[in-house]
Amino acid sequence: MAKIAVIGTGYVGLTTGACFAHLGHEVVCADIDEAKIESLRRGEVPIVEMNLDRFVAEGIASGNLSFVVGAAEASKDCEFHYLCVPTPQGEDGSADLSYLEIAAAQIAPVMPTGSVVVNKSTVPVGSTGIVARVMGRNDVSVVSNPEFLREGTAIDDFLNPDRVVIGSRDQEAAIRVAGLYTGVRAPVMVTDPISAETIKYASNAFLASKLSFVNAVANLCEAVGADVNDVVLGMGYDRRIGKEFLKPGPGWGGSCFPKDTIALARIAEDHGYDFTFLREVLAVNEEQFDRTADKVLAVLGDDPASASVACWGLTFKAGTDDLRQSPAIEVLKRVSAAGVKIKAYDPAVGGQLDELAGVEVVQDPYAAVDGADALVVLTEWDEFRWLDFDKVAESMPGRAVVDARNLLDRSQLERRGFDYRGIGR
Repeated sequence: MAKIAVIGTGYVGLTTGACFAHLGHEVVCADIDEAKIESLRRGEVPIVEMNLDRFVAEGIASGNLSFVVGAAEASKDCEFHYLCVPTPQGEDGSADLSYLEIAAAQIAPVMPTGSVVVNKSTVPVGSTGIVARVMGRNDVSVVSNPEFLREGTAIDDFLNPDRVVIGSRDQEAAIRVAGLYTGVRAPVMVTDPISAETIKYASNAFLASKLSFVNAVANLCEAVGADVNDVVLGMGYDRRIGKEFLKPGPGWGGSCFPKDTIALARIAEDHGYDFTFLREVLAVNEEQFDRTADKVLAVLGDDPASASVACWGLTFKAGTDDLRQSPAIEVLKRVSAAGVKIKAYDPAVGGQLDELAGVEVVQDPYAAVDGADALVVLTEWDEFRWLDFDKVAESMPGRAVVDARNLLDRSQLERRGFDYRGIGR
């Protein structure tokens, strides 16, 4: 078993550290936030992610997982050094690599000879070379090992991945990194660093494209009178297409898809290729935010400023508390701009949001619908299916339901007198 330093305890870093500890490695996770490190030492996980708290607790109890302040403190005795720091995106789509460069500079003087430095988070094409130049050490190797974690299922994705991608020009270093995944049953693909980095971007951009496509198909279904649920079911049986990512909705978001799709288009532009296709994928997504907001406004009549709307769901998807680039936020911003009063509920959101200053966040789904003229469902939390809709009907003077996730039982709502409107139906 190896000694691994994980630099950064965000979503990717904490999952990576906890899972490697679960596989039996000795893992030291580092962060610059002292208060956060103290909380993690107590087993307090700051994000909503299924089973992550249990894996952290097990790692601490076994002695395989520990937490320290500072990258250098973590790296001084380790053989592998995973860089899991943020690479925030600028307005032009380019990535800010300052955190990556700072981390590389901090660990460079203390790493043992023969160490392997691994870029784990999504980084621009060519970042392994940048890290190597910053460290200036010929006795260590820099490898790309991109993550393919889905929020809400990150633990399972790490331990049961579709593939493990390793990018390295040093075959021995690649083999050593592959050895860390002993016990994980998945194909291991070894390629050059630039190809590995491109695989990550291309994968997320393709999935985003698939979502934009199915949302466009849903809009077509509404125009011609087809039912998108049946259309995508028929499409999904084709093995060349597959059933995944064929669910229409209010648009797509999150911490990865928008960032990576924009970044790939920018990378292409920087290298002289006009990736028009991806710009259209992004444009279709913006249009979907607008169309969903228009659906809500349409059910409110000629004077939406006098109406009130209940919203169920704020996070970008169910199973997480992540609000980054959330379609729900984008839709509510547009509805709120029309002067509509909004009360919103999400099981993972505990208080008011700066992004939605004019929206009241309540702590109960029934409190959200109390007095509402319409209900809009924007996140696919399964618990929304099983609420008491007789109670909802009693609380809501209005009868309009805009189900932007096609989550609720249409017939059940219509039996109670609701005017149900889904996406592509």
